[in-house]
Amino acid sequence: MASRSLFAIACFGNESSTDLSPRPHYPSMPKYPKVYSLVEDSELKKALFSVMGMTCSACAASIEKAIKRLQGIENAAVDVLNNRAQVLFHPNFVNEDTIRETIEDAGFQATFIKEENERSTLICRMRIKGMTCTSCSTTVESTLQGVQGVQKAQVALATEEAEIRYDPKVVSLNKLQEAIEDTGFEAILISTGEDSNKIKLKLDGIWTEKSMKLVESSLQALPGIEDIDIDPMLQKVSISYKPDQTGPRNFIEVIESTGSGRFKASLFPNDGGREPQRHEEIKQYYKSFIWSLVFTIPVFLTSMVFMYIPGIKHGLDTKVVNMLTIGELLRWIFSTPVQFIIGRRFYTGSYKALRHGSPNMDVLIALGTNAAYFYSVYSVLRAATSSNFKGTDFFETSSMLISFILLGKYLEVLAKGKTSEAIAKLMDLAPETATLLAHDSEGNVINEQEIDSRLIQKNDVIKVIPGGKVASDGFVIWGQSHVNESMITGEARPVAKRKGDSVIGGTLNENGVMHIQATHVGSESALSQIVRLVESAQMAKAPVQKFADRISKYFVPLVITLSFATWLTWFLAGKFHGYPKSWIPSSMDSFQLALQFGISVMVIACPCALGLATPTAVMVGTGVGASQGVLIKGGQALESAHKVDCIVFDKTGTLTIGKPVVVSTRLLKNMVLRDFYELVAATEVNSEHPLAKAIVEYAKKFREDDESLIWPEARDFLSITGHGVKATIQNKEIIVGNKSLMFDCGIPIPVCADEILVETEEAAQTGILVSINGEVVGIIAISDPLKPSAQDVISILKSMKVQSIMVTGDNWGTANSIAKEVGIETVIAEAKPDQKADKVKELQMSGLTVAMVGDGINDSPALVVADVGMAIGAGTDIAIEAADIVLMRSNLEDVITAIDLSRKTFSRIRLNYIWALGYNLLGIPIAAGVLFPSTGFRLPPWVAGAAMAASSVSVVCSSLLLKNYKRPKKLESLQMRGIMVE
Repeated sequence: MASRSLFAIACFGNESSTDLSPRPHYPSMPKYPKVYSLVEDSELKKALFSVMGMTCSACAASIEKAIKRLQGIENAAVDVLNNRAQVLFHPNFVNEDTIRETIEDAGFQATFIKEENERSTLICRMRIKGMTCTSCSTTVESTLQGVQGVQKAQVALATEEAEIRYDPKVVSLNKLQEAIEDTGFEAILISTGEDSNKIKLKLDGIWTEKSMKLVESSLQALPGIEDIDIDPMLQKVSISYKPDQTGPRNFIEVIESTGSGRFKASLFPNDGGREPQRHEEIKQYYKSFIWSLVFTIPVFLTSMVFMYIPGIKHGLDTKVVNMLTIGELLRWIFSTPVQFIIGRRFYTGSYKALRHGSPNMDVLIALGTNAAYFYSVYSVLRAATSSNFKGTDFFETSSMLISFILLGKYLEVLAKGKTSEAIAKLMDLAPETATLLAHDSEGNVINEQEIDSRLIQKNDVIKVIPGGKVASDGFVIWGQSHVNESMITGEARPVAKRKGDSVIGGTLNENGVMHIQATHVGSESALSQIVRLVESAQMAKAPVQKFADRISKYFVPLVITLSFATWLTWFLAGKFHGYPKSWIPSSMDSFQLALQFGISVMVIACPCALGLATPTAVMVGTGVGASQGVLIKGGQALESAHKVDCIVFDKTGTLTIGKPVVVSTRLLKNMVLRDFYELVAATEVNSEHPLAKAIVEYAKKFREDDESLIWPEARDFLSITGHGVKATIQNKEIIVGNKSLMFDCGIPIPVCADEILVETEEAAQTGILVSINGEVVGIIAISDPLKPSAQDVISILKSMKVQSIMVTGDNWGTANSIAKEVGIETVIAEAKPDQKADKVKELQMSGLTVAMVGDGINDSPALVVADVGMAIGAGTDIAIEAADIVLMRSNLEDVITAIDLSRKTFSRIRLNYIWALGYNLLGIPIAAGVLFPSTGFRLPPWVAGAAMAASSVSVVCSSLLLKNYKRPKKLESLQMRGIMVE
């Protein structure tokens, strides 16, 4: 079943300009009802059922209601798309068989699914150290895909991480790590897929076998403990648990009270983050570059500077043995540590790559520097053993080449770190500490305690002061304030919060004191889920990346072939006098000139730039999207979105605000309006439809004097998808719905009712017919106001050459009126969920790239079928799970932002590829010496190496320019006019 997404929380806040009258603040202690734990009566249990026969949201609602009527049910959620029902219950009162029978009594087929079946697939993440280009990532990915039990593996070069979907019953994590390490790379486990609710504690004290068994048995006795792993070497205890039943503070309390206070427990330092690893890598490259510089500068000075200073030149030219000079000996001594100690990483990288038949950049560097170094060694040894040999060494070529490449890698890692800043910023939003409140049985606050925010447990009450960050997802139980949610939703305006309103962890409290009851903590929080979504998005490859992957297979072998062919061509041309001797520099012979050209070709070619062109742009693009309140689920979604030329909009909650209200009632028979709504509300209260909720809400106004809001009992309730509902109330048959339902039930519609319906639909309102005992007695007009920006958004989309279509389950009259008002020409009305999906398929068949924008369960099939599914953030969880892009603010303007950002990102990817390919296509011929005959211009190998290093840095920097992304000017002017969605 699609897990409950928390992105929707971002938009649940009450943004209306309600009266926020002053309430008492500290030091007076507030009172509020006691917060009872979910597990005070008995331990909760979760059961999953496969439910067949559901066709729509009404089916799901009827099953939910049937289950919730059972004693001992804590919660029930039904997923129409996946035909699943998840139930949280107290096993002391009800069991799985009773729940299954209840579902079957509601008219559906139900099967209990054992929990372990749902855990048959896990997703783990690993950091892979040592990858340099696309060839490396492709090798690791194909190796993982070949491991039995691995269903899918994705390896991202830019983040140096792998995401592996695997079956833990078939393959273990150790096997996966071994598979990666067999390819020659180091694998570090980041997350296992089992640790979504797992905490690691450090135990300080005297460890004995007896005390450890005592600690373990004490922890096992707690409710909700799933697994305990004790590591005596690290003094670490890892605990997997159910957050609904227990939490980390309970564990610390149990540990510290066990064994007469022998142990002190604290949270284990977090060492597995991406940033510490990145900093360590930057530090290593910087250190290597500085040491290479220490040895390379003397080599450079003795070969290229001191040779032009007469006194020093004479000293360097002094013979040591035969023709061996002091200068040559010094260069040999200084270049050797650079070649074999500092440059060792290139040898190990080459060996690992060649062992698996996938040569990479390390192979090119090793071959190029070895050719220069060992030829120089040959030259030095020949000079030392000959009395007349005059040779030239290239020690400066090998040492300077390695130094420049290390500088390039250092700059590249620095730049790559900036591409993932979005995740780092999101993770930094969570405050380090929180103020925990303790209260007595009457709800009075009796104590305040500052704790680590990671120790917050479900149902804790947290105090948030002005200027402080909200420490956890939850809802306000006391106080009022305005909260800045821009860091999560991108919404610039502070949102008013008062008792009962939802808040998101990591947002900033502005001006009032609030008490928050925590609802979702740790990995279940909105912030954690957004971070996971952005991380997954950055892992996912865009289809265009396949282009670089294909090239990488042949790139290095082709470059080696070209390099050898270049050397051979120039060598043979020199041997057989194919060019004048005046072309050969005075310090070289024809062999050395040919060797220089061959080495230059080998080291100038850069496969890294090609490999980084797409993932770095996708990383920055998804990060920028997250900061704008647009969550893009990976490269596939980005690539599809940039091609979109047709957008299908749902009406209710997408083009309209999604909060329908009753605007008028026309009775065709003499009766009291209160009695009329008593019958209608009693029928509609069983429906989950937004229009039904609007009618029930309106009916409550007639019963404001009543303390209890219990409607008359409805018997034989039936919901007819897309038409309405019927039930028997007080022995009267009540039918509430549209004209089609009345015709199907054989109820005649009076002419006057028809006229009222036409008037209602022309006013862009929905007309609901009500019949009692087979006679139409009234028409209820319901209006769902348009979002203020809807008309402007459709207009801007037209200017972007994107066609807009509206598909709705509402009647044709209302649909046409709404479409006319916003400027949409093509309308499909009275459409069921499967018909919406069929319309999307039809548009795709006509050659259009279709995006679907919706918010409800009935939009989910169309969201899945569309090339790009966009879910409005305040919509249902199922719609959000089905979508490729989530609009956090429920803002229609963000549809334009998503498309514009994807187009800008893809333009940047194209530019990166043009640069990376153009660099190689121009650089290789120049390095091979095509300009030398006509201009005398020759590219020394160390300059070629510097150019190669600069190319990959420039591609990353090009992607980083996306961080300066600005929304289209038309949207900015729209915002300036104050057209913002409430």
